[in-house]
Amino acid sequence: MPLIKSNYKPLFPFKNGHFSTIYSAKLRPSPNLVQQRERLQLPDGDFMDIDWSFANKPSRKVAILLHGLEGNAQRTYMKGQARILNQNGWDAAAVNFRGCSGEDNLSYQSYNAGKTDDLEAIINHILKKDKYTEITLVGFSLGGNLLLKYLGERESFPKEIKKAVAISTPLSLKGSLESLNEFSNWVYRNSFLFDLRKKYKTKMKDFPEKMTASDYKKITSLLEFDNIYTAPAHGFKDALDYYEKNSSLQFLPNIQIPVFILNSENDSFLSSECYPTELVSTMKNLHLEIPKYGGHVGFHQTNKLYYSEKRAVQFLNE
Repeated sequence: MPLIKSNYKPLFPFKNGHFSTIYSAKLRPSPNLVQQRERLQLPDGDFMDIDWSFANKPSRKVAILLHGLEGNAQRTYMKGQARILNQNGWDAAAVNFRGCSGEDNLSYQSYNAGKTDDLEAIINHILKKDKYTEITLVGFSLGGNLLLKYLGERESFPKEIKKAVAISTPLSLKGSLESLNEFSNWVYRNSFLFDLRKKYKTKMKDFPEKMTASDYKKITSLLEFDNIYTAPAHGFKDALDYYEKNSSLQFLPNIQIPVFILNSENDSFLSSECYPTELVSTMKNLHLEIPKYGGHVGFHQTNKLYYSEKRAVQFLNE
């Protein structure tokens, strides 16, 4: 499938990648959306919370929304996407990964960019409702990587999953870490690190045999957080092993359903590997759009409707 030509042209201030990223994350008014929370008990005794919103009429279609690093179902990009999906006849199941719904999760492990067993549990839970005949997956950043890995690492998955959308997705986790480590990204890097250190410190109280104050002091970078916590908590040798085994780029050739990937050219979180134009040109199922603008999950059109939200629905309705 050839590269999709983008016609996204935002107003002047949103042509700056950092402005569009920060505005969209911190300043965009929260979309008006009524949600209902459901708690999903996981096989290992832990839980995840799903925030549901519904179409105006009973629907047989549901979109599972997956947030980014240290996000949740209340982020404006999640609520904005859920709202336009609801308006177009889709129910929306906005997922809060383990420990992201405002309540600490129970197990030593939490979530990561490749933890597809939790996504599988969510899908199976929704299928057991015997309500939906069509499922789509919509992921942002880390959530986009997660769904692409899910679709590409399995020989089969439920037939109800028809399409998927990945927005601002780090297809190479190591490459994106290197991009975040650039000086110009210090604000985002420090923000992520502050939140992750805070969670580690809270979790130390429940797992003192695995998490120590001395290790906490060593967490001075995202790489060290993944070395000290993410990798050992989820069964990887170290951070680089985690990045290598979970980057979705390697799984793209195996994807058998239509997938739309929207990565902006001025997304400072992404490395060159996150724009696989040559690969996409050889595959009929992959649709890649690379707008010049958009930053990281910052495709502003109006406060009520983002370009990414509109494009996702257009793709799903094609």
